Amino acid sequence: MARSDRRRVVVSGVGLVSPLGIGTRETWEGLMAGRSGVGAISRFDTTGYETRIAGELTGFDPERWVEKKEVKKMDLFILYALAASQMAMDDSGLEIDDELADRVGVVIGSGIGGFPMIEKTHSTLVERGPSRVSPFFIPGVIVNLAAGQVSIRFGARGPNTAPCTACTSGLHAVGDAFRLIQHGYAEAAIAGGSEGAITPITVAGFSVMRALSTRNDEPQRASRPWDEDRDGFVIGEGAGILVLEEYERARRRGAPIYCEIVGYGMSGDAYHMAAPHPEGRGAASVMRNALADAALDPDAVDYINAHGTSTPLGDLAEVHAVRDVFGAHAGKLAMSSTKSSTGHLLGAAGGLECGILAMAVREQVMPATINLETPGEGCDLDFVPGAARAAKIDVALTNSFGFGGTNGALLMRRLA
Repeated sequence: MARSDRRRVVVSGVGLVSPLGIGTRETWEGLMAGRSGVGAISRFDTTGYETRIAGELTGFDPERWVEKKEVKKMDLFILYALAASQMAMDDSGLEIDDELADRVGVVIGSGIGGFPMIEKTHSTLVERGPSRVSPFFIPGVIVNLAAGQVSIRFGARGPNTAPCTACTSGLHAVGDAFRLIQHGYAEAAIAGGSEGAITPITVAGFSVMRALSTRNDEPQRASRPWDEDRDGFVIGEGAGILVLEEYERARRRGAPIYCEIVGYGMSGDAYHMAAPHPEGRGAASVMRNALADAALDPDAVDYINAHGTSTPLGDLAEVHAVRDVFGAHAGKLAMSSTKSSTGHLLGAAGGLECGILAMAVREQVMPATINLETPGEGCDLDFVPGAARAAKIDVALTNSFGFGGTNGALLMRRLA
């Protein structure tokens, strides 16, 4: 499709549930205050675990969003997706009638899916036998049922997909939905990521990989991107869902437009199953691809919401990539990591951070990187340390990178 034929796509609704709060406003206010949502794990006994901290959702009542009899049929990631989607739809004011239904897509990713229900059901199988396994087990855990349940909730009969690309799932979902609308396959979409995988086996698995922080005595200071004392990421949970719409349609109905999505990039590292390329080649490639898709020069970017997980290798690789792509302009733009406050929501991270970026562009505020006290070797960009910063943001970028070398980048622009 020629660039002139591409349709414009805007964000008209945002719904966030995160370790900072159950709601978009609560999450945003937590970021603006420089709070951390990380604490001691309460879900299970962590005796014997090297990592005993996480960014858990506290105060989440699924019955506020789903009928009581339905709750037990769904894993946490589905429940979180339904809650965040309802928030986003309420925020947008989008009404899906029978005429529009076939033109509204749902694209919601997850990196892991229903591990809590899988672990619980395995125990039931072992202890009580196969006849005691719930008939709702399979539809309660498979990754595409977040998108499936959301489509059922709102009657959205358009394209319905579920990227499962590790920690890039949520961003890929938003980017894929952007393209569906841009190329005319949908008029609107409910898109993002959801994850609820703070479980014994997940924490144990990441822990034995030496991927997680072990700063158990100071959980709120554990996620510290680019700091010289960073020692791994902090696992989190939640969901970030956006409502995307074709611009002219959104404008005609008076939708509350946050910003315009103008570019989407994808790439692969082809390097290692878990580690990033040390020079950030895949990360550089995906940012270039997003800029090319938007027909923007690197100098146009004011702010980057980074992948920034607080891992020694990953943080440095992203800095290398930014310097490679932006050259001298890298010293002028700002780049922060909101994972310093929320922890790393795995497959939901990209959805959450797309929502945060939309808020940042609308509010003209750059969220801070908290816990950054002494930048590590080679970490020499403007990371917005300590406190949020009011600033002019015309164009902003967000990155997500996942195991297997799967990368995504999305560009948003302020509407004049």
